Amino acid sequence: MSHLKAALTALQFLSQIPVFFKSPSTEKEVGLSLCYYPLAGLLFGVLLYAGGWLLSGAPERVSAALILTGWVWLSGALHLDGLADSADAWLGGRGDPQRTLDIMKDPTAGPVAVVVLLLLLLLKFTLIHSLLSTGQLWPLLLAPVIGRMALPALLLSTPYVRQQGLGRWLLDYAPRRAVWLQLGLIVFGLLLAMPVLALAVFLATGLMLWQLRRWMIGRIGGATGDTLGGALEIIEVLVLLVIVLLQLHMPL
Repeated sequence: MSHLKAALTALQFLSQIPVFFKSPSTEKEVGLSLCYYPLAGLLFGVLLYAGGWLLSGAPERVSAALILTGWVWLSGALHLDGLADSADAWLGGRGDPQRTLDIMKDPTAGPVAVVVLLLLLLLKFTLIHSLLSTGQLWPLLLAPVIGRMALPALLLSTPYVRQQGLGRWLLDYAPRRAVWLQLGLIVFGLLLAMPVLALAVFLATGLMLWQLRRWMIGRIGGATGDTLGGALEIIEVLVLLVIVLLQLHMPL
């Protein structure tokens, strides 16, 4: 089994960066790719950081808008689509699990989805602008990594509703012990490197994931690809928000 191919598979699933294979990924390579989600997030972060550095000197609003545009482009708006589908389904489902799942499959976006996307992107833009105004680019490295740590954490701790699709392959073939060990090492390393900040970020992230998981299980009995994608977007914004709020009370 090729770890390189598994890493490239993770990049293929999480981004629109061109990745080519001589043969399709096997089920086990798809499962192993879950170990490389944080690494894919780090690549996102490095590219966003580089973009922010190249834009230094430009008006901060312009830089923030371009960084946000690059962020959306890198992911191909995949997870934003999941957030939009989840928002529509949660309101339109009216508490009915099957109706909620059916709405998630609908490719059209309702007004709730549009409003949720606009609010999230506005908040993300504002947070990026706030970071740029203080000369802080390093949070652009951190948010994509923690967002993509949230995916395996949720997937491996929450029942998966769909019987087919990528999420099912990931769940069935992921090396669970290796994934949890990797996530734990990343958390431990960040706590050592920046104890106060990492503690605040991981507490907020943990509470949010607990609540999102509770909502998913309470409404539809578990997670879907759409709810996992929506969770990633929420966690990324949450990480930026915690950092910006901490900056008000302590130098970072």
